Amino acid sequence: MKKRTARENIKLKGGLRKIKTSPRSEIYLVLDNIRSMYNIGAMFRTADAVRVKKIYLCGICATPPRNKIYKTSLGAVGWVEWEYHKKCSNIIKKLKEGGVQIICLEQTDDSVDFTRAKYKFPLAIVVGHELRGISNEVLQLADLRVEIPMHGRANSLNVATAAGVILFDVLAKSKASGRPDFLG
Repeated sequence: MKKRTARENIKLKGGLRKIKTSPRSEIYLVLDNIRSMYNIGAMFRTADAVRVKKIYLCGICATPPRNKIYKTSLGAVGWVEWEYHKKCSNIIKKLKEGGVQIICLEQTDDSVDFTRAKYKFPLAIVVGHELRGISNEVLQLADLRVEIPMHGRANSLNVATAAGVILFDVLAKSKASGRPDFLG
């Protein structure tokens, strides 16, 4: 057993040119008022891992270039397309008009366990402020609200961790349903 180097991993994926030009998934990530630049950077890194098409940074979210975002993303800010929008509900409405399913990751009285969620593509995963969550205005616009069941004392995961759980669930269900593999 030998651990692979970063260079070996890139070679296994066909090289940087192939990675850069390969199609992205039909998944968008919307960050509603995320305050921590470290969380934003971590979500850029995860978004790159699942080939998210675009990240929408909304409200108080810091935007690149910021050293804390770049450092945590390990450079993924240069690989994942992003846009800033002052008002999150505006981009949600625009995505919905374009036929994108809006999925909010939030604990509500009608949230479903993420493992039971049925996804339709294209889709957008919305995550919210570390303490206050997703704004009520955005929650009302959602097609589906999902949650990650918590079995311990804590009521929630870190927002970047939770986003990763949901994004990889979307990816797994996409592959299991026989959707074309966008990963090449």
